Amino acid sequence: QAQLVESGGGLAQAGDSLRLSCAASGFTFTSNTMGWFRQAPGKEREFVAAISRYVGSVLNSNSAKGRFTISRDNAKNTVYLQMNSLKPEDTAVYYCAASGDSRWPPLKYDFWGQGTQVTVSS
Repeated sequence: QAQLVESGGGLAQAGDSLRLSCAASGFTFTSNTMGWFRQAPGKEREFVAAISRYVGSVLNSNSAKGRFTISRDNAKNTVYLQMNSLKPEDTAVYYCAASGDSRWPPLKYDFWGQGTQVTVSS
């Protein structure tokens, strides 16, 4: 069955960097757009960034632009989120997701990971 496992979260101070990884298995990774989402306490889950299946098109939220970079390694079935210049407001659980939707950007995601906690202190 499809599985997404996030790693790389943890504690950071404002201005630090973290790189999240998401290892995929159980489905055809190269046929899926991959995305990162986050959910802060008491808030709804929000889109962070997505990377398309083939040409590597990237979409970033306003909060991610200029600070976060999404990338994928199709040979390793892994998607990454490099987060620089972290801010306390980046504190959230970060989720990886996979979408087989052929539209760009996708309108739905099919598989979700369990999430990894990122906590940024000031």
